[in-house]
Amino acid sequence: MGALRLPRRAERGVTIAPHADGKCRCGWCGTDPLYVAYHDSDWGTPERDPRALYEKLVLDGFQAGLAWITILRKREAFRKAFEGFHPERVAAFSEADVQRLMGDAGIVRSRAKIEGAVKSARAYLAMQEKGEDFSAYLWAFVGGEPLVNRWRDKVDVPVATPVSEALSKDLKRRGFTFCGPVIVYAFMEAVGMVNDHHVDCFRHAELAGESR
Repeated sequence: MGALRLPRRAERGVTIAPHADGKCRCGWCGTDPLYVAYHDSDWGTPERDPRALYEKLVLDGFQAGLAWITILRKREAFRKAFEGFHPERVAAFSEADVQRLMGDAGIVRSRAKIEGAVKSARAYLAMQEKGEDFSAYLWAFVGGEPLVNRWRDKVDVPVATPVSEALSKDLKRRGFTFCGPVIVYAFMEAVGMVNDHHVDCFRHAELAGESR
């Protein structure tokens, strides 16, 4: 289903780490199999599907204030609770649906975030009704192709950039919620709009189309 996001700086751990399979990976994934699989197949992989991009933005919003592993472990429960994150379905959620989700222990039970997901779905549909494609809209902020960074130290990786600030501002103007510049930059990293894998991580080269 594509990528989600990198844990914020406090959770990232060491800059780079070799694993038993001989591959060097970004240190934040550690050796937890769930994290490693996410790092190898999801995080930073360019996502172009509009529905999946809506899902990822919503899940990043739910992560705010929590450890990312919490969301990753609940991802399938979230998908079930939000009916596959199809914007047209979520946009139609009523107060009864909000109450249903508030009683679902499989997800993060925050009324503000649940209601925010509904508002964002409605903003998504408003764009669609105007003939705007959500994916094309997002990717236009990076010129349609991933921005490739070459970080060698975790402290050099920003938590927000002028691009994420501009995108955040525009998303809010359109009615999206829980999309501050820090959340948006993490989203951009996750969906491959920015390649922020450590330069010595094997995924950096794969995603950048380089060879070692």
